[in-house]
Amino acid sequence: MKKPFNEKSTLPEFPRDEVRAAIANGIKQAEEQKNMTQTPVQIKRKSKRKPLLYVASAAAAFSIMVGSAAYVSPTFASTLSQLPIVGSVFSNSGLPGLKQASEQGLTSTIGENHTINGISVTIDEVLYDDSNITVGFTANSEKALSKDYFGAGLNFTINGKNPEVASGTFYEKVISPTVHTGLARFAVMGKMPDSFEMGLMLEGKEGEKWEFTVPVEKIKNIIDVPVNHQQQAEGIQLDVSKISLSPSGIALDYKASEKGTIDNSQVGASFIEFRITDQNGKEITSHSGGGEGHFENGVWNFSSIKSFDPISNDVQKLTITPYLMLPSDGGGVQMDKDGIETKIPFDKSSLKEVKFQPFTVEVPKQTK
Repeated sequence: MKKPFNEKSTLPEFPRDEVRAAIANGIKQAEEQKNMTQTPVQIKRKSKRKPLLYVASAAAAFSIMVGSAAYVSPTFASTLSQLPIVGSVFSNSGLPGLKQASEQGLTSTIGENHTINGISVTIDEVLYDDSNITVGFTANSEKALSKDYFGAGLNFTINGKNPEVASGTFYEKVISPTVHTGLARFAVMGKMPDSFEMGLMLEGKEGEKWEFTVPVEKIKNIIDVPVNHQQQAEGIQLDVSKISLSPSGIALDYKASEKGTIDNSQVGASFIEFRITDQNGKEITSHSGGGEGHFENGVWNFSSIKSFDPISNDVQKLTITPYLMLPSDGGGVQMDKDGIETKIPFDKSSLKEVKFQPFTVEVPKQTK
């Protein structure tokens, strides 16, 4: 069941009727101006924000976070641009996984609110599944807010500490001149606890800084399906270890490797995506995800968890087709173990198409 952040809270009642009236007055203008911003973000040990890549380093190997901004699901972006009301970012997102998880009571309803400089920010809802931590918030201001007022969006900590490697995507929607909603999705690589305290930090254009601490618990009804599929194509070694099924969606766990040099992280293995269809040929919408990579002994090694919409109860088999989502431009930042950063140029000529073989996975009967 959804749990309030603090049942004994004495915070003033949220002025929902006033907010909805503001939405009604401003939504037409917002739609005409198409006031939705899409800001890919990355999480780092330091608070500096970079345009494309998160990079971390272990003592033994150079590491880099890739892919979080190379591909953003068009469905994810377009549906968020049509959010009709405030206070229900998940259930009205148009994203089946968030909507279903919210309606089934799998998310945590937070409701923690702080007001700074006449801007009230409320953390509405949090979902932690096998691939992402998703946070929805609402901002209600006494004065008009500019588009992308909250910049790159939310930063976060786990039990008071910054994650070693994480990527994220943030969407800010202008509902009216004084009401904005935001949706942030974070992918954290490495072993994660099933429950923890999540610190959330949000900065405004005029120097405001909202800070929250919210309880987060991983949803329990997740079914892991071993895949253990391996194949090689054009020098890329691909290993899909498992998929996980839950009401919030499909999570696909994989690793890939390819020979290269430390000066060139733009190898095909860093751009792997997957297309999933059911036994009737219906495609399951992908929402991609970031990935971690490190260079060691002449080989680039990448790993990631890709997320997809949930499947219906009548799905019996999934066909998974790997492919490369090659970008037309890009670039990024690399960081060595001493924290020294170097810009990474983009060279499309170093990339080529690769044809992988599709494979099938039987859906366990207990998910039906």
